[in-house]
Amino acid sequence: MEIDDRKLKILKAIITNYLETGEPVGSRTISKFTDLNLSSATIRNEMQDLEEMGLLKQPYTSAGRIPTDQGYRLYVDQMMVEKDNEMEEMKTQLLERVDKMESMLKQVAKVLAYNTNYAALVSAPQYQNSKLKFIQLSQVDDNQILAVIVVDNNVIRNKLIPVERYMENDEILKLNVLLNTFLQGASLQDINLEMIQTIKNQAGEFADVMEAIFQGITEAIHEADEVEIYTNGTTNMLKYLELGNVEQTTKLLEALEDGQGLDELIDESIHSDSSNGIQVYIGEESPVQSMKDCSIVTATYELAEGAKGTIGIIGPKRMDYQKVVSTLKNLTGELDEIFKKKE
Repeated sequence: MEIDDRKLKILKAIITNYLETGEPVGSRTISKFTDLNLSSATIRNEMQDLEEMGLLKQPYTSAGRIPTDQGYRLYVDQMMVEKDNEMEEMKTQLLERVDKMESMLKQVAKVLAYNTNYAALVSAPQYQNSKLKFIQLSQVDDNQILAVIVVDNNVIRNKLIPVERYMENDEILKLNVLLNTFLQGASLQDINLEMIQTIKNQAGEFADVMEAIFQGITEAIHEADEVEIYTNGTTNMLKYLELGNVEQTTKLLEALEDGQGLDELIDESIHSDSSNGIQVYIGEESPVQSMKDCSIVTATYELAEGAKGTIGIIGPKRMDYQKVVSTLKNLTGELDEIFKKKE
C-alpha cells in the first residue's frame, strides 16, 4: 500500500496513543503530540483518508479513530523494515568494531604484563543499564511462540513461551505493537510494576505470555551487562617467593585464568568515586578472595558514549606502585583518546 510520510506519521501517532489510553484518538490529540505542525482540520482530513484506506475506523459517530487490523499490520511492517535496516547496518559495523577492540584489549593486557612483570587484566567496555531495542513475537507451533529480544550491543536472546492455544496472526501482531510501544528504549529500571500491569491488562487473556516475556527481557539485559575479561602474565606471579603457598597460588592462578571472582573487582573499579580514577587494593582490601596476599591497582577507561572498562595490574605487596600507577594513567589516557577518535 502506498502511503505518504505525513499520513504514516499520523497513523503511528494514533496507534501509539491508542495503545497507551485504549480510547479513540481525535485530531486535537494528534496535533499536540506530533511534530507535523498541522492544524486539527488538516489532520481530520488525513484521518478521513486513512479511514477510507481501511487503516483506521470510527467505533461510533463523532468519536475519534482507532486502528484497524490493516492499520496495525502496516505499522508493524514499517517498524520491522526500519529495524531490519538499522540492524543490518549496525551488524557490519559492530562485528568489525568488536573484533578490533577484542584484539586491541588482549594486546594491552599482554604489553602491560610484559612491561611490569606482573599479571594484568583488561575488561571489555560495559554499557551500564542496557536498554531494549526491539522485541518480536512469532508463532512456532500450536503450543509455543518465540520471543526474540534485542538489547543494546545487539545482544539477542530467544525465548520459547508456551501458550494454551494457537495464536492468530492478528493477536501476535497486536502483542508485538503493544510490547514495542511500551518497552522500546527501556532499561530494567524503567520497567516498573505499574508499566508491567498496564501491559498485562492490555494483553487480556495473554497476560501469562507477557509474564514469560518479562522474564526473558530480564535475562537478556543481564546477559548484555555481563563483562568480558582478558588476562595475561599469569605465570609472572610464580616469580615472587611471598606468593609461594601452593594452595593459595593455585587459587590465584585459577582466578586469573578463568576470571573467577573478578566481576566484583571490575564493578567496584568502574563505580569508584576516586578523583584520579585509580584504585589501589593492598592485601585484605582486595574484593577478590584469592588475591588477599597481593596488591591490585586498577584504572578506568571510557568510550565516547559512556561505556566503561577496567585495566588492572596484580602483583606482590612489594610491587613498584609508582611505576604501576604511572603506567595505568598513561595507558588509560591513550585508550580514551583512541576510542574517542574511533567514534
